[in-house]
Amino acid sequence: MHLKRFCRCWTLFYVSPHPISQCLFSRLILLFPVLGKQPLDDGLESWHGFYRSIRPTQMGLSLNIDMSSTTLIESLPVIDFVVKLLNRDVSSRPLSDADRVKINKALRGIKVEVTHRGNMRRKYCISGLSSQATRELMFCVDDRGTMKSVVEYFYETYSYVIKHTQWPCLQVGNTQRPNYLPLEVCKIVEGQRYSKRLNEKQITALLKVTCQGPNQRERAISYTVEFNPYADDKYAKEFGIKISPNMAHIEARVLPAPLLKYRDSGREKDCLPRVGQWNMMNKRVVNGGTVRSWICIRNIQDTVARDFCCELAKMCIKSGMDFNRDPIVPVVSANPQQLAQTIMDLCKVI
Repeated sequence: MHLKRFCRCWTLFYVSPHPISQCLFSRLILLFPVLGKQPLDDGLESWHGFYRSIRPTQMGLSLNIDMSSTTLIESLPVIDFVVKLLNRDVSSRPLSDADRVKINKALRGIKVEVTHRGNMRRKYCISGLSSQATRELMFCVDDRGTMKSVVEYFYETYSYVIKHTQWPCLQVGNTQRPNYLPLEVCKIVEGQRYSKRLNEKQITALLKVTCQGPNQRERAISYTVEFNPYADDKYAKEFGIKISPNMAHIEARVLPAPLLKYRDSGREKDCLPRVGQWNMMNKRVVNGGTVRSWICIRNIQDTVARDFCCELAKMCIKSGMDFNRDPIVPVVSANPQQLAQTIMDLCKVI
């Protein structure tokens, strides 16, 4: 896989030794900041672009284009990234051990460029954080074992006075013999994809910016076709391939909704869905399921949760299910952030 940048467009594609294969039959995801990018949370952002590939269809070869989004790390000074990550002013108090673990986990493997050397923006890959504060860091400068502090080195070599000496340094390069870079002289390199798991807040923000209606999606796809001059593609011209700027028209039909049959003992014995939905009131399913064991975990008032459990059991029984009226353990209170652990603990008890 190769990553190339063209006029602020990041292109991810598989390189084939055959030019026409590379042009037509590879799968490409192109991300354009000009098509929109939205901040998510904790120093991440969503870049929008499109996916394209050539597919054989009944109409011949068809160009398949769809909108796509992915999560990238914001190109920020590392200090600003840390502020967003911790969601607080990091100068107000020293970093705790938990803060250091979170920062180290988020920054490991990320590429940064230095900003203290003018136009010489050398890039490095972060391997971790130093265990000591910048003001305490010493390293060997020659074969005789002469030691020098990071603060002194930056002042003598670059005439740069480190401001935040209470913070750790970034470790870059070889882990056996690391180089130390103060956080304040580093900026995250643009265009780095974030491959780790998103938290719930980030997933919600991502879905909010990527969900599109059919008409909006059609306009976006049409714009990408205009944005990319396929008619001028030299490989397509070489093989006499022409790409229409218009979408393909396919005849379609809307199937009528099926009539749903319910148990005869219910008030309503059948139902015709409307707009893909229907109401279960006054209906009993033909073969109701059996639920003997269930639990309720709440983060609301206990009385509200108990009323909910009671109404849930009533509705299930009324709908034709064999449903135990009471949960197998009393209603449990839990923090939403610790829901998974609460469920695991209850499973051990049950």
